[in-house]
Amino acid sequence: MPIRRLPESLVNRIAAGEVVERPAAAVKELVENALDAGALKIDIVLREGGQALIAVTDDGCGMTRDDLLLALERHATSKLPDEDLWNIHSFGFRGEALPSIASVARVSLISRARGAEDAWQVDVEGGGLAPPHPAALAQGTRIEVRDLFFATPARLKFLKTPRTESDYAREVVERLALANPAVAFTFQDEDKKPLHYASGAEAKHRVADVMGAEFIDNAAVISIEREGSRVTGYAAFPTLNAATARGQYLFVNGRPVRDKVLLSALRAAYGDLLPSSRHPLAVLFIEVPAQDVDVNVHPAKTEVRFRDAARIRGLMISGIRHALQESAQFTTNTLTPHALQMAQPQESEGFADSATAYAQNFPSYAVSRSFLSMFPSAPPQARSAESASMPTASPVGRLGAAVAQIHGAFIVAQTESGVMIIDQHAAHERIVYEKMKQALDEHGIKRQILLVPEVVEMDEASAGRVLARADQLAELGLVIEMFGGNAVLVREIPALLGKTDVGALLCDMAEELAEYDDSRALRERLESLCATIACHGSVRAGRLLTIDEMNALLRQMESTPNSGQCNHGRPTYVELKKTDLEKLFERR
Repeated sequence: MPIRRLPESLVNRIAAGEVVERPAAAVKELVENALDAGALKIDIVLREGGQALIAVTDDGCGMTRDDLLLALERHATSKLPDEDLWNIHSFGFRGEALPSIASVARVSLISRARGAEDAWQVDVEGGGLAPPHPAALAQGTRIEVRDLFFATPARLKFLKTPRTESDYAREVVERLALANPAVAFTFQDEDKKPLHYASGAEAKHRVADVMGAEFIDNAAVISIEREGSRVTGYAAFPTLNAATARGQYLFVNGRPVRDKVLLSALRAAYGDLLPSSRHPLAVLFIEVPAQDVDVNVHPAKTEVRFRDAARIRGLMISGIRHALQESAQFTTNTLTPHALQMAQPQESEGFADSATAYAQNFPSYAVSRSFLSMFPSAPPQARSAESASMPTASPVGRLGAAVAQIHGAFIVAQTESGVMIIDQHAAHERIVYEKMKQALDEHGIKRQILLVPEVVEMDEASAGRVLARADQLAELGLVIEMFGGNAVLVREIPALLGKTDVGALLCDMAEELAEYDDSRALRERLESLCATIACHGSVRAGRLLTIDEMNALLRQMESTPNSGQCNHGRPTYVELKKTDLEKLFERR
């Protein structure tokens, strides 16, 4: 077949397919144009998730009559004054957004340039341009996009529900609002409560507006600079995490991105502080010289390419890890409300009638019996002697002084301002794990020779996995060898473990190895195995501890990195302030 030129209308529709795949993409392009125009106030209105209407109004510099016509031509832009594609300081630059949108929708563009007496309007339908005519508008620009994709109905089949499409658009506005705290934003969709961000906000306050005060109160501050590049922002404590990666906001030179290099660096920075199925929450701003980053990789510009990706990755990981280590002995304070909620009345059937009658006369009795049952009790004849021998708490250190162990699993400690409830297994697990990592770095993990080597029977696949990694396991102090058939002989174990179930440990190691990705670095593999070993070597639930042993554990927690969470990312303690207890018992 002969080669022929495609019609301009079809070329525009092809471009629209790259730039505007859904209403949220059109919102992004239009709002970014408003930001590039110097707007300090931007209003966004959607109908039917953006399919029926997208209206964006700004108070930017506006456009003249001639500029309006040029804005709707492909590859016409005001954002490349020196035609340097490697020195981009604006959002858009290729001049494709408006003509692409206009080729698949009905568009009205009204604008009044700064200092101009009149505003002008131009209408486009499916790429067909009507002559401009005078209109009424204050300084700035208003763009209305109606019936998006009416000219390409096949695209409509791939859109999700209006509510879902609206959520995508809302997320776009949130990201742009985070990057531009000086700009006021409003976002309105149908009869939903409008989203509103005031102008002139400090970066911290804008982050709190978007992410919530809970995030700010439970996040480490990131600030690191090296070789002309800088990373700032906030990274949540590991115990404040999410089921999806939606709460990860990354910006490069003010541009929102979803870049694989940066996302993997964020995950690597948290490393063993998070459960494998959970995702960190973060708002991070990466600033690099414009010539060191290519923003032309993707038409939507959500991906970038760095001149030295390894350096940026390392800078991110270092900054986040340093900040988390500064606060890693802390766990999120969001656990306190959950603990108090669990302490609300939960009456059994046989107890309900009398408890209700009692509570009517004595309101402060309305405290959960399940909560009170955590604390040890004794028969009446034994209480006086017990009270006399109960140690008086003299808080030492941030975690206070131990006063009791409950259910053989939790330590209750009194601090100057309240009460700590510590999961003894989770806390000791982190302590053992950090010691193993330190030993691995410094001189290798000490081994303990078993007086009688233990033979562990396993299935063929499991035995093959652990024997194939025998050298790596030896670095961790676990020395094994084949013992015929599917049996594995264990000769030495890490000295930190003490008495442990060697068979259960080896089976868990086999399962851990089954989850390995061959691309994982050796260090990452070893740390993962260390976590499994530490779990077996820590104080188990059900083991009774003396007051001295409990206090020793608390002091170790205070000096151990990342002790606010166990190796699996779960919190190691919950703190209840004295004021929380007073509210619980209606003293406040």
